[in-house]
Amino acid sequence: MRADRLVSLVLLLRQRGQLTADVLATELEVSTRTVLRDIEALSAAGVPVYAERGRHGGFALLPGFRTELTGLNHDEALALLTAGSGRGEQVFGLSSALASAMRKVVDALPESHRTTASEAAQRILVDPETDLLSRRLITKEVPDATMLEVRRAVLAGHKLRVLYAATGQEPQWRTVDPIGLVTVRDRGYLLARRSGEDRTYRLSRMQAAEELPEPAERPNQVDLDRIWRDRSAQFLADGHLTVHVRVNPARREDLLNAAVAVRAETPDPDGCLRLELTFQDAWHAEWSLWQLGPNAEALHPQSLRTALHKRATAMAARYESTVGDVT
Repeated sequence: MRADRLVSLVLLLRQRGQLTADVLATELEVSTRTVLRDIEALSAAGVPVYAERGRHGGFALLPGFRTELTGLNHDEALALLTAGSGRGEQVFGLSSALASAMRKVVDALPESHRTTASEAAQRILVDPETDLLSRRLITKEVPDATMLEVRRAVLAGHKLRVLYAATGQEPQWRTVDPIGLVTVRDRGYLLARRSGEDRTYRLSRMQAAEELPEPAERPNQVDLDRIWRDRSAQFLADGHLTVHVRVNPARREDLLNAAVAVRAETPDPDGCLRLELTFQDAWHAEWSLWQLGPNAEALHPQSLRTALHKRATAMAARYESTVGDVT
């Protein structure tokens, strides 16, 4: 425990510069006296920690001091290597950078952890490209040059011009104020503002991009998780259809894959599931439920039940004659 705390103390000083004993104690969740003892232990071990006296004083490391990642334990190293096996970095064009970073992490690991962590990571697979039904997950690639410009603008806080092809429209240049990047199920999105209005752009629809020198009009601090939740809620509220369905649990995943979102899910006494789902429109809901045949039943709205009944009646009439009657 103490070895981990000493490493954390050094990393805090490296990353944040001069800190008081009280701040270090709060960050490390120990007493000030413990921090002072740890400082003494680091000094005795040759780590160049020095104290600045006075009202604005504190502890700091000599400029340029570096240390190896010898504080990583086995599980921490495994977590890093496993996280690096995910495919989210492909969406943002960071796969080569991640591979380089993982090599550096492995090289910096203590010898006792290097082999065991690497072997353990081979036994954990995150987000494979194919699921158990042999369906290949398709991720549309964003041109490297385009993704580089988008990333630079987001991180630098500059305005961004993008050649964007919205659904059913010809590509158009737009100038936006980028806020952040989000990846969901291998789809990448740019959260931005345009002319003061919130906008969400799918990265795969960007054909070109250019970082501009002008600063973006955006807050200095953002909560991307909250912003994404708010925009998702707004998206579901704009012109989508809410449907109540009973479904055979064996076909649940097929239905969820077809829907835009799941709002609620409860079991029925007979073993079926009741779902409240969101679809793009009435046609999308009708098509999705028709694929499941008798394994799903639309409960609401009545207009959807009527549409499915008409479709089923027409299909039954088409096949009413026997096979032998077909010429």
